[in-house]
Amino acid sequence: MPLTTRCKVLFWAALVALSVSATPAMSLETITIGLNLPLSGPRKTTGLSTKEGAELIRNQVNNAGGLLVGNKRYPVNFVYGDNESNPQKAVSVTLDQITKDNVLGIVGPNSSSNAIPAGGICESFKAPMVSPTSTNPRTTQDRPYVFRACFLDNFQGEVMARFAIREFKAEKAAVLYNIASAYPKGLAEYFKDSFEKEKGKGSVVAFEKFLPNETELSAHLKRIVDSGADVLFVPQYAHEIPEIVKQAREAGWNKIILGGDAWEASDLVEKCGDQCKGLFYSSHFAAIGAKGITETFVKQYEAQTAMLPTAYGALGYDSVNLLLTAISQLDGLTDNVLDNRNAIMQRLASIKNYQGVSGSLDMDKTGNPAKSAVVIKINDNGDFESYAVESP
Repeated sequence: MPLTTRCKVLFWAALVALSVSATPAMSLETITIGLNLPLSGPRKTTGLSTKEGAELIRNQVNNAGGLLVGNKRYPVNFVYGDNESNPQKAVSVTLDQITKDNVLGIVGPNSSSNAIPAGGICESFKAPMVSPTSTNPRTTQDRPYVFRACFLDNFQGEVMARFAIREFKAEKAAVLYNIASAYPKGLAEYFKDSFEKEKGKGSVVAFEKFLPNETELSAHLKRIVDSGADVLFVPQYAHEIPEIVKQAREAGWNKIILGGDAWEASDLVEKCGDQCKGLFYSSHFAAIGAKGITETFVKQYEAQTAMLPTAYGALGYDSVNLLLTAISQLDGLTDNVLDNRNAIMQRLASIKNYQGVSGSLDMDKTGNPAKSAVVIKINDNGDFESYAVESP
């Protein structure tokens, strides 16, 4: 979002915040949470998966009689906002959910390019936000009201650099990424820093940046092939991967390709086919081989959707559950939405030993939990199979 646009939005947000704080208090009978997700557009499968996970925990709570807060039970209600994978839309959804729907908190957005500006709005309004999958550090930086349910890109970049070196004995690496998008740019830089820390400056022999309007990547890929790199790291989104892998193979790249958590989408293999089998990416969760409460979640999600959950479903479940856990720890809810939001933020920052379906975590006031990462292999059946677990 251009700086002038962002300034205008934040200025308008501050004015609305003043008007909200001056409105009369209303009796609270329902816990309303906003879901700010891509429900249409190129990344809709990730948003729909997050929505399915979120609805599973909401239905479980409501079927049990609602969420107990103090001595009163409240039904949990969702307000949906489709951000269409667009930062400006993500901001407008956030504003509507806070100022018109009076939500107690927001789950989403998923991608960092949307979560970073939306998080700025939530911080201005002092409304708690939990992003399921935004891994860029800027999302929560200096924002006490903004949290995430996932690990950060600096850890993810380190995990994949270590994996490339250990698993494939890589001495040289190449990276291909979209320079104009926060998620791939940040993850590409963290991978490069981590790889060169292990293998020396200049061991990332090709660091190819492309622009959003570039669809023909042959010039970049030729330089990558000619670089002599042992592995190629492509931290792009799932809907982009099939075409990138296809062009890489056509350019003569016949070595391993690695990716980040945004590779994960329920339709990746359907669109990518055999060319993606045998590749690896980092993730937050693996359905195959799950145990304990995660196995229970997998069965419940599959019964609800007739599909295995991806990390988006698991983190949608956990993000809502983190908000509900924080709310349930209050002595009660008042009729003042601003007071409630502030109290929820404080409880979120103090959650410890949370046992989620995507793993355990300790939350802190930075909004950044310490969590393990799973390296996923796309196996010969096209399934997302847990291959290795990397701890912080």
